[in-house]
Amino acid sequence: MKTLKTSAIVLFLLIGQISFAQNKSYKETVIENPTAEEDLKVVADYYDALLNNKIDKVASLLAENFVQKGPSFGKTETKAELIANWKEWNKVRTEQKNNFISQTFRVIDGDYKGDWVSVWGNYIFTQDSIEVNMPYQSTAMITDGKIASLTIYYDVLALYQAMGYKLTKN
Repeated sequence: MKTLKTSAIVLFLLIGQISFAQNKSYKETVIENPTAEEDLKVVADYYDALLNNKIDKVASLLAENFVQKGPSFGKTETKAELIANWKEWNKVRTEQKNNFISQTFRVIDGDYKGDWVSVWGNYIFTQDSIEVNMPYQSTAMITDGKIASLTIYYDVLALYQAMGYKLTKN
């Protein structure tokens, strides 16, 4: 029993040391983005182009290997899929507005190394005579002046319910 306790303590201390070594302070990981204005403009132009059906502009702002993640875990869209979806949505959505604030930062180390733009917004549109209000949060990685990846979160169920869909149990 003493060996089990000793092993557990050693394992706990080892895990603690590994965790501590991986957790750097904010100032050791994140710095001010030196290309802040350019990166913020890329993302603002992207959202403007989506809502104004400027699909060629959207395509020019996305990297060739662009991937969008979200809104739910495991859901992804390629550049081609995103463009195809917005072509369809722009046919049925009117009075589109996007109010947002954004910030940018540079991660200097680790898996998320790169330049990032975070957006906290509210997308409003009318579809089938229903005004839909969709709060969202997105974070985009900017590489070489293009959006390389974007992760977006919003409440899908609330969106569908606002559009008149009902959740039923089979």
